[in-house]
Amino acid sequence: MAERVTPDWIAVDWGTTNLRAFAMQGATVLARAQSDDGMGKLAVAEFEPALLALIGAWLESGPVPVIACGMVGSRQGWVEAPYRTVPCTPLADTLTPAPTTGPLDVRVVSGLSQASPADVMRGEETQVAGFLALNPGWDGVLCMPGTHTKWVHLSAGEVVSFQTFMSGELFALISGQSVLRHSLGQDGWDAEAFAAAVSDAMSKPEAMAARLFGLRAGHLLNGIQAPETRAALSGLLIGAELAAARPYWLGQNVALLGMGDQARAYQDALRPQGVEAMLVDTEKATLAGLTAAYRNAKALT
Repeated sequence: MAERVTPDWIAVDWGTTNLRAFAMQGATVLARAQSDDGMGKLAVAEFEPALLALIGAWLESGPVPVIACGMVGSRQGWVEAPYRTVPCTPLADTLTPAPTTGPLDVRVVSGLSQASPADVMRGEETQVAGFLALNPGWDGVLCMPGTHTKWVHLSAGEVVSFQTFMSGELFALISGQSVLRHSLGQDGWDAEAFAAAVSDAMSKPEAMAARLFGLRAGHLLNGIQAPETRAALSGLLIGAELAAARPYWLGQNVALLGMGDQARAYQDALRPQGVEAMLVDTEKATLAGLTAAYRNAKALT
C-alpha cells in the first residue's frame, strides 16, 4: 500500500510486467508506489482492484484524476485507447476514460501508429511528449532502447515517423533459449568485443546468422569467455540495428532515452559513427509526459 499523501492527481505508467504510480502535486512527485501487477498477468476485471490496492491510500480524501499510459490502453488492456496516425503531436487533446465501478477517474493516453511501414507505439508517445517538454524546440531523433527499441524522428513538436527494432527481445531469446545460452553468463562485459561486433555487423549485416553461430564456435574451440561472447552478441544485434536505422541517426541530433547499461551501449555504438548522443532520464521524461497529458485534459474540462 502506498504512503498516505493527498495528491492533486495520480500519474500511472502501466506496462506488461509492472505497474508504477506517482502521487502528484502539479509536476512534483509526492510519493511513489510500484507492484508487479502488469497488464500481462491481469484479466480486465482485475485492473481496477489492482490499481486501488496500490493507490488506495492516496484517495482517502476523495477521488482525483488518474492519468495512465502504457499497455493499459492496448486491446488487451483495461480500455483500448485508439492509435493516432503520424505525423502528429505525441499527445492527443483528449484521453480515453477507463470503465470503473469505484471512486476512480482513470483516463488513458492514446498510442501512435504509422501506416507505412506499419508500426505502432504505446507508452513511448508519453515519453516523447515528456522529452519535448523538457527540451522545447528540439529537432532530431530520439532513440528509445528497450525490448523493442524505437527510433523516433521529431520535428516542430511532432512525431514525423518512427521505426521499431526487436533487438532487445532477440537478445533475450538468443541468450536464454538458443544454443548460445551455453556460452553466455549473466553478467560481465568486454568493451572491445562489443565495439568489434558493432563494426562487423554494420559493415556486413547480411552475415548476422553466421556471426551468431561463430560466437558458439569461438567458445568451444578458442575458449572465448562468457563476458566477451555476451558483449559480442549485443554488439552484433545493435550493429545490425544501426545499419538499418542509418537514415534516422545519420547527420541528426540524437538523444537516447535511458541512463543505464543498455542506453550507454547504444551511446558507445554510435560514437564511432560520429554521433554523440545525449542520455535522457526515463522517469523524468515519463512524468513530464503524463504531466503534459494531465494539463491538456484539465484545460479542456
